[in-house]
Amino acid sequence: MTDNHDLPDTADLPEAGAESSFPRRAIRSFVMRAGRMTDAQKRGIDLGWPRFGLNLENGLLNLDALFGREAPRTLEIGFGMGQSLLEMAQAAPEQDFIGVEVHRPGVGSLLNGVLTAGIDNLRVFDCDAIEVLNQCIPDASLDRVLLFFPDPWHKKKHNKRRIVQLAFAEQLRSKLKIGGVFHMATDWEAYAEHMLEVMSAAPGYRNLAEDGTYVPRPEERPITKFERRGERLGHGVWDLKFERIE
Repeated sequence: MTDNHDLPDTADLPEAGAESSFPRRAIRSFVMRAGRMTDAQKRGIDLGWPRFGLNLENGLLNLDALFGREAPRTLEIGFGMGQSLLEMAQAAPEQDFIGVEVHRPGVGSLLNGVLTAGIDNLRVFDCDAIEVLNQCIPDASLDRVLLFFPDPWHKKKHNKRRIVQLAFAEQLRSKLKIGGVFHMATDWEAYAEHMLEVMSAAPGYRNLAEDGTYVPRPEERPITKFERRGERLGHGVWDLKFERIE
């Protein structure tokens, strides 16, 4: 879960086409965040990373060799502090999970949880998800891709920074198996509408919602502290599921 809602606004960043001394960079899937590490998070990094951490430099993964078996595979982009991903991995030991997150304390928190739970079906990247998809994930290898509560970039002039765009949908489609599912969730209705519009236009997908809009909250998606807080404040949550059909 990429809970970036409380980040400071980035209105000071140069707009596309603005004069800048910095070279242009491709849209990335995250906003880099620093943070102090707790002792538990440091333990996760120190003890968990050598066993469960993955690096871009290793290139294209052999997932069966990585996990030592054939199994359904799920990739979560932006797992935040990792609690929901940890819960999903614990609840489905017959499946394998890969998480991607750039927030170092979140990576440490998840790895500490993995160590404490004693599970072996989860691996972690601490870099940009777009680069992970480009360099490390084999085509047609994933059964699910999860994107829970990504940064909504709610100001109109920043909408182009949203990760859910047609090019991203096409990139994900190549990584999903036929029948694989891209599952999104957001608490911003305008972003939900944007996701629905983009994914409905993306070739090779089918909306799994009966009415062609949003699905009820799936039982396999854990309710996070962030979501419970939103519920108390009267916020809605929208889930979307799109299946790769070709």
